Amino acid sequence: MNNIILLKNLPIMKKGKIESMECTGSVRRRLLDLGLVNNSYITPILNSPSKGLRAFDIRGKFLSKIIYIH
Repeated sequence: MNNIILLKNLPIMKKGKIESMECTGSVRRRLLDLGLVNNSYITPILNSPSKGLRAFDIRGKFLSKIIYIH
């Protein structure tokens, strides 16, 4: 059984698998360019103090850009 949670709720240092992305247009295109594709793995590795920004390890590579998750 799959436990589906939102990326913003994935705990720090807990690996998750991308099942689907519910975004369109330039945002979707940018996320695909960064390696966020279906069936890839992602691990949140850093939260900002405000909890709005996160850094991720995507497919074994540290994402140096911080992503805003709302």
